[in-house]
Amino acid sequence: MAVGDEARQAAGEQADLLLANCNLVNVLSGEVHPAEVAIQGGKVVGIGDEYEARDTIDLGGKYVAPGFIDAHVHIESSLMSLFQFARSVVPLGTTTVVTDCHEIANVNGLDGIRYFLDASRGIPLDVFVMLPPCVPSTELETSGARLEAEDFKPLLGDPLVLGLGELMNYPGTIARDARIMSKLKLFPRGPVEGHAPGLSGLDLSSYIAAGPESEHEATSVAEASEKLRKGMYIYLREATRARNLLDILPLVDGRNSRRFCMCTDDRDPRDLLERGHVGSMVRMAVKAGVHPVTAIQMVTINSFSRFGLFRKGAVSIGYDADIVVFDNLEEMNVSMVIKDGKIVAREGKALFPEVPEPDVESKFHVAHFGPSRLKVARGGDRLRVMGLVEDQILTNSLVMELTDRNEYVQSDVGRDLLKLAVVERHEGTGNVGIGFVKGFGLSSGAIASSVAHDSHNIIAVGSSDEDMVGAIEQVIRMRGGFAVVAGGNVLESLELPIAGLMSRKPVEEVAGKLKSLNTKAKELGCRLEDPFSVI
Repeated sequence: MAVGDEARQAAGEQADLLLANCNLVNVLSGEVHPAEVAIQGGKVVGIGDEYEARDTIDLGGKYVAPGFIDAHVHIESSLMSLFQFARSVVPLGTTTVVTDCHEIANVNGLDGIRYFLDASRGIPLDVFVMLPPCVPSTELETSGARLEAEDFKPLLGDPLVLGLGELMNYPGTIARDARIMSKLKLFPRGPVEGHAPGLSGLDLSSYIAAGPESEHEATSVAEASEKLRKGMYIYLREATRARNLLDILPLVDGRNSRRFCMCTDDRDPRDLLERGHVGSMVRMAVKAGVHPVTAIQMVTINSFSRFGLFRKGAVSIGYDADIVVFDNLEEMNVSMVIKDGKIVAREGKALFPEVPEPDVESKFHVAHFGPSRLKVARGGDRLRVMGLVEDQILTNSLVMELTDRNEYVQSDVGRDLLKLAVVERHEGTGNVGIGFVKGFGLSSGAIASSVAHDSHNIIAVGSSDEDMVGAIEQVIRMRGGFAVVAGGNVLESLELPIAGLMSRKPVEEVAGKLKSLNTKAKELGCRLEDPFSVI
């Protein structure tokens, strides 16, 4: 729409759609007030009560706010294709996400990033991409790709590419590693996402000076306060497992709230069904005492401003007509979602059709694998073991005594000592890494997965070599996914054909499969609520 057209609509000419009798959550003025919202050509062209439109919806006093944005999310963690992800989150009020393609890029490189760019173009969800700077994330494991600054250059002109994703290699950043600095130079004015848990003092200052402007890994008021004072945006995070919103929320007040955003980082399908998406974080903040307008600002205008996405994130004249309608300021039950001026969801149901998605290779080049690759020769009477810590991503380093005299070390289910294997699946190197772990509790059978952060090789844990081989081979046959095997039989599995990370099935079906997988693992003695999130 031309500027002159917007001006005529603002002057009161007939619009496409009028939202009448509503209460507007005005994130620009910081208030809630009665209004009518006129929409034309996908833009808001009027706020007031002087407008006419070809279609009018009387909202009966319901509340109208900007569509929500997730400031930092790995869509791959939803285990769903981009369309199915959109089908899940748009009816909940999310109309924009900023995704870091770290996971799929570590499998498929630029092709993985292009998958998200191409798949986003036909759905009512704005998907902006942050280019992942840490591919590979470590030199200790074989990933599917290596991306240098030069590789990113063909993507720099794409309007959906905003900046550089989370810079998790903070030691290299502080040391001004040449590879990292060359990527930072691609975005001299940002945005650049940070990832530096626990970093403070001079090291933090050096890290920020290199370019990172945000932090989603802060877990305490003290940590977030230092990073806020040194100029970082602070993202309140509520992932499936890493939940820090309530820990940091006491730091937020009327003087600093515009420097806070909200993100989910990683949410699995069950969590999306049970808790919802970023709207659930707004409800948490309001319940904890944050003013509703302030909470909504943190999931709208704050993030759009942080990324330089102007004319987005507010229901105001000239802004994109991305709008969420809900019943009250406490529960915020979403009844309607509007994207670019069109109704795309009602009462929790998506109203948009499925669109064809681009193909992306599910890389499975596994070489020279068989039962013999899982054998571990005895090297003494003591064994180094990784010890799981309940509800934590950290592990303990244990040393356990071997109680038998066998030539090869086997799992000992009586002491919860299980074999763990990582099978390289990208380049056909034939590499297999073997270790031992305590904390799973499996008394029989094995589980395997191709979702193994950050390089996403095949990882398996089991009570016997035979069942571990069975689980690994099932993942290979599916070209990605999860498997539970016992007695040589596949008890349950979930196919993830998109890069070995994502499914094209609806969220309800994927969540149901996950529940069944975890149930089968529990029947085999597993003590973990969700063992596939651990391996």
